[in-house]
Amino acid sequence: MHSHAPHSGTLRREIAALAARMMAEDGISDFGFAKRKAAKQLGASDSDALPNNAEIEAELRAWQALYQDEEQPERLYEMRSAAVEVMRLLADFRPYLTGGALDGTAGRYSELEIELFPESAKEVEIFFLNQDFHYEHREPRRPAPNTPEAILSFDWDDVPVRLSIYPAGAERSGRRGQERARLAQVEALLASSSLDQQPSPSGE
Repeated sequence: MHSHAPHSGTLRREIAALAARMMAEDGISDFGFAKRKAAKQLGASDSDALPNNAEIEAELRAWQALYQDEEQPERLYEMRSAAVEVMRLLADFRPYLTGGALDGTAGRYSELEIELFPESAKEVEIFFLNQDFHYEHREPRRPAPNTPEAILSFDWDDVPVRLSIYPAGAERSGRRGQERARLAQVEALLASSSLDQQPSPSGE
C-alpha cells in the first residue's frame, strides 16, 4: 500500500505538467479535458491520480515563466484589451470575463472567454445581425447543469473570442465571484497590466 503512494504522487505531477503544456501549446482551455487527455497519454487509469485544477494552473504558470516569459505578458495584455472592448460592446447583456485572460494564464492560443446573461440568447444574435457582425455557432460540449444555452465565436483584432450565453436567471447561481469579473474589474486589470509593462526607471 505504502509503495504505491510515491508512484501516485509522481504520476499526478506528470499529468499536471503534461496537461499544463497542452494548455500552453495546444490552446486547450478546459482543465478537465486537458487532465483527462494527459492521463490517457500517460496510461493512467486511476482517477485518484488526477491532479486538481490548482495543481495544473501552478504548472502552467511555471511553464509560461520558462518558455513564454516575454510573449505571454504581451498576449495577456492584448486579450484583456480585447475583453474591455467586447464587454463594452455587449454591456447590455451583462458580460463577465472568465478563463485565462482573467486569472493570468492565457497564452498564445487561448480564447477570450466571456459569459453573457441576456433575457434571451436570440437578443445577442439579433444585435450581431443588426451590426452586420460575423460570428459562428458552436455546440456546447456536453449537457450539464451549467451548460450555456448557446456558444458564439468570432475574432476580435486577432483574438479568438468565445461567448457563452446563459439565461438571465443563472447569473446569481453561476461561478464564484473570483472566477469571473465585470467590466470595471477588467478595466482595472488592464490598467494594472499596462503599469506592469512600463520600463523600470534607470538606476533601479
